[in-house]
Amino acid sequence: MIERYTLPEMGDLWTDDYKFKTWLRVEIAVCEAQAELGYIPREAVEEIKAKAKFDPKRILEIEAEVRHDVIAFLTNVNEYVGDAGRYIHLGMTSSDMLDTALSLQLVDSLQVIMIHVESLIQAIRYRAQEHRDTVMIGRSHGIHAEPITFGFKLAGWLAEMLRHRERLTHLQDAIAVGKISGAVGTYANIDPKIEALACQNLGLRPDTASTQVISRDIHADFMNALALLGASIERFAVEIRNLQRTDVLEVEEFFSKKQKGSSAMPHKRNPIRSERLTGMARLLRGNAMAALENVALWHERDISHSSVERVAFPDSCILTHFMLVETTELIKNLLVYPENMARNMNVYGGVVFSQGVLLALVDKGLVREEAYAIVQSCAHQAWNTDDGNFRGLIEADERVTAHLSKAEIDLCFSPERHLRNLDQVYQRLGI
Repeated sequence: MIERYTLPEMGDLWTDDYKFKTWLRVEIAVCEAQAELGYIPREAVEEIKAKAKFDPKRILEIEAEVRHDVIAFLTNVNEYVGDAGRYIHLGMTSSDMLDTALSLQLVDSLQVIMIHVESLIQAIRYRAQEHRDTVMIGRSHGIHAEPITFGFKLAGWLAEMLRHRERLTHLQDAIAVGKISGAVGTYANIDPKIEALACQNLGLRPDTASTQVISRDIHADFMNALALLGASIERFAVEIRNLQRTDVLEVEEFFSKKQKGSSAMPHKRNPIRSERLTGMARLLRGNAMAALENVALWHERDISHSSVERVAFPDSCILTHFMLVETTELIKNLLVYPENMARNMNVYGGVVFSQGVLLALVDKGLVREEAYAIVQSCAHQAWNTDDGNFRGLIEADERVTAHLSKAEIDLCFSPERHLRNLDQVYQRLGI
């Protein structure tokens, strides 16, 4: 991932140096298991642990000659270890180390992601509490529908993020899988007990039935979870973008004192963070599709997945982390304009209260089709007219006033009647 979108907390987990550290952790864990079961001398393991090092530049030099990154790594480590190095990688195949180390990186990355998922949850919860009674118009098909509150809108976001937390909690266990089973997974040259011990020491569990690799459905699960999280962030971002439109302006991204929105138009205050998040979600989905295509490998293994994963895993983890941090800051600093919400809700004389009038007339005994026709004629007369006044038309319509008193009409146009049951939703979410 380019530096622009890479934050150190996650970026550091996907450097070559960190990758080689995980490789070495796996190799040493296997050596320790070998020694514990009596396959290699304990003294050799202690010597390996004391001397084992690597030099990323030297590894690249060796790889340029041998054209194999794992052999280059092992060769470099053995340059430091010496004779005891003959016990490193004993009975293993490259994927034993690569897949197990990759799981360690994914576990570490997911821990960081979970921390920031929690931060976003708390940011949304706080703003939902702040605006639980801030009335605004709800929209369907992009058209004014009926009153809601901004807190209720945020409650939906909160519920969605809580589901992501649940999915990712499950994923923490699902991705923590190691594999030390040899060339095609048959343990022909290594004791299964070594795999069990090594994985236990690494905080992983052995794959149930590996081939030469851990089956890629596990990795596709991981990538699709990130893509789904990204899709939710995109939903939030698209909503903010729509609510920030000049003709709506109910919320707005925070705009700092020295920030500039356009090189040509000084007045511009653009929703750049939300737009950026929308684009990033597309990248996560693309990487998730590539991960799905990695599931179908030839026979016990090919390496068509390898080149994809070298790009997709770090990019998706780094992007997800960036998106979570960015979204949390966006929500925390979001400017909310209740007065604009009230203005938009009451445009055309409160036409959005039409259902209240309809139901009140039906309750008085009118046939629904008749009541609907009365209310619709008033609503359409007021709709999209500069001086349109739906309420005025209702109050002047004898077909309505013959059945509804002024107090009953007032009740039809009360936003509170639309919000009276929202506390049940808020209680479910602890808002």
